[in-house]
Amino acid sequence: MNVLLTVSRLIDALNTRVGQLAYWLILVAVIVSAGNASIRYLFDTSSNAWLELQWYLFSAVFLLCAGYTFLRNEHIRIDIILGRFSRRTQAWVDVFGTIFFFFPMVILILALSWPMFTYSFNIGEMSSNAGGLIRWPVKLLLPVGFLLLLLQGVSELIKRIAFLAGRIDEPGEKMSSGH
Repeated sequence: MNVLLTVSRLIDALNTRVGQLAYWLILVAVIVSAGNASIRYLFDTSSNAWLELQWYLFSAVFLLCAGYTFLRNEHIRIDIILGRFSRRTQAWVDVFGTIFFFFPMVILILALSWPMFTYSFNIGEMSSNAGGLIRWPVKLLLPVGFLLLLLQGVSELIKRIAFLAGRIDEPGEKMSSGH
């Protein structure tokens, strides 16, 4: 179990680092958006590339932060129902939901998004908009984001099982106290 808890800590650290780096993409998106709007109003000109870059940045933040959101337990949950159960029962519901719903959904999206990315990359897909950007980088965000989410699901499952086995006090704790 110690090896699995170490793996969980490494996954948590990865998603924490990616999430913190993605914060900066929000600033870049704001700067790009403000710059594009200013140029459009001051010089009456615009570029589809700047608009698409805003879309790409939003997609990057949303997809790359999914695992980080899961780590921080800030995703959508059914707490109105689960809150009435004991922590052990909640952990069992999380284990069941992760294995039978979360993993199949994430793996399916990974399986479907990878060929979409590779096709786009192989043909050098470009935006259909005049002056638009290449499309494969934004399509790569799908499998990368869902891979990070899948890894975080593995980490959360390890923590729930460790909690049920009495190895950690709470599944959401950082596990830095010698566990």
